[in-house]
Amino acid sequence: MTADAWPPAISAITLFVDDLVDSIEFYRTAFGLDVMFLDDDSAVFSFNNTLINLLKVEAAEELVHPAGVGTSSDNPRMQFTIPVDDVDERCAELVSRGVVLLNGPMDRPWGIRTASFRDPSGYVWEIAR
Repeated sequence: MTADAWPPAISAITLFVDDLVDSIEFYRTAFGLDVMFLDDDSAVFSFNNTLINLLKVEAAEELVHPAGVGTSSDNPRMQFTIPVDDVDERCAELVSRGVVLLNGPMDRPWGIRTASFRDPSGYVWEIAR
């Protein structure tokens, strides 16, 4: 199978969250998104063509069994990057919404400007230009 045989985009990312209510509030507030789907175990948001599914840790176990679900106290092992036109402007907007930046805005040696923040379950998001 060649790379061009794969679909052109990732349709959904499921994040295992410790507190669904706090996570929903974070995504509503930080990104200004509306919930597309909600039940007792999950909430789905849309980032254009990618769905972000927030799933309670307790409900996630069956998806990854026999592997276990990691804890949010572990250090991050991934980050999501969102391209933006103006990192500084977007940082100011995020901070005004109560988001605490981990770093940035800063110019990286590889030629882009970035800033990072984390959600209530420890997932790291980066904005970049």
